[in-house]
Amino acid sequence: MAAGVALAILAGLALWAGYRHHAGRVSDEAIGQFLARHWASPIAPQGTPPATHAPDEASLDPARCGLCHTVQLVDWRTSLHSRAFGPGLAWQLHTFDQSQGNDCLRCHAPLAEQKALTARERGWPNAPATEPPAWVPPDLHRQGLVCAACHVRAHQRYGPERRPGSPEAAPGTRLPHGGATRNAAFSDSRFCATCHQFPPEGRRVNGKLLENTYEEWRGSRHAREGRHCQGCHMPERRHLWRGIHDPEMTRQALHRELRVQRVDAGRINVTVTLANRGAGHYLPTYVVPKILVNAYLIGPGMHVLVGHHVIGRTVDVALANEVSDTRLPPDGRHELNFDVKVPPGAWRVVLRTEVAPAEHYERFFRDVHQRRTDLDAETRGQLEEALARAGATRYRLAEIDLAVPQADGARVEGVAN
Repeated sequence: MAAGVALAILAGLALWAGYRHHAGRVSDEAIGQFLARHWASPIAPQGTPPATHAPDEASLDPARCGLCHTVQLVDWRTSLHSRAFGPGLAWQLHTFDQSQGNDCLRCHAPLAEQKALTARERGWPNAPATEPPAWVPPDLHRQGLVCAACHVRAHQRYGPERRPGSPEAAPGTRLPHGGATRNAAFSDSRFCATCHQFPPEGRRVNGKLLENTYEEWRGSRHAREGRHCQGCHMPERRHLWRGIHDPEMTRQALHRELRVQRVDAGRINVTVTLANRGAGHYLPTYVVPKILVNAYLIGPGMHVLVGHHVIGRTVDVALANEVSDTRLPPDGRHELNFDVKVPPGAWRVVLRTEVAPAEHYERFFRDVHQRRTDLDAETRGQLEEALARAGATRYRLAEIDLAVPQADGARVEGVAN
């Protein structure tokens, strides 16, 4: 149970802590005040929709939002936000009390209406006795971080400032759901910090916060150059939120170099250089993903591992002890060097890079599956599905493959992003 509670803390909400940051023509203070109201915890129930709202306008269902915001809906459905409430969370809710569950839901399904549906499903205290109203779909809690979690408060719609040159509605035009209140906060990194930054008093392992993404960004050149989270993770305002689960995003962030030099007839020197050239935070930022880098010597009848390195922060499944922290800070680099004995013949050195976006969950779910024999069939089934999904997120980046030079002192190099 301790490990399950620990993961609830890992997945819990990190309240924005009043960070100051340049925000263009809208004052920093005004953005901070808006965010304090917008992300006040817990988010208040929406209440009864205005009588002027048609059913589609009043609904909190993402599918209804998508009737007008089609591209955003399609993007969101491909994102991890739409899967924030999956089997990995579902099985744990079977083992949590309401307080522990709400710690997870504050980021994974934060609306009051989503919490109410979960409470009804789990039989938690103070769960609503009646069915949800018409504007709340009965599966809203299982849809994860829905549109309304960011864009709707008290049935008022909120969104980013207008794009320069975008058309405005003519005066007197009736807009769906009364239009939207626009605020520069939606383009500010602090908007994301609500869930991607633990407060200073948050859970620490080895003296370091488990989630410190906003602060990592704030100390980087990306922040000094005015590049916010949304610039990389929501390009052109696309609702994609790609990260380490996406091979292209990882390729843009991680730079890899391989150098092979012949020392003499029986030896070579292998150098691997790894650099964070694209991420505005540590790579990877969180304790869950790992990047596994392996160098192999391949030749006639042989396939030998000559070097291994893990990029990531590894903690135990109870989130109590840190095993290692080999992440790459923004613009950081790390060099590995190996002396290798090479028999006569034609040989190659191959650098293989495997990304395991859910490595911590793989270990945690496997540990629970082996240790918890008391789980009922439904919970165990969800756990097994979560474990399978975690393992299925692994992928490989392009290899670097170099032929070992024959002449003493000769060197070959390869580069990949």
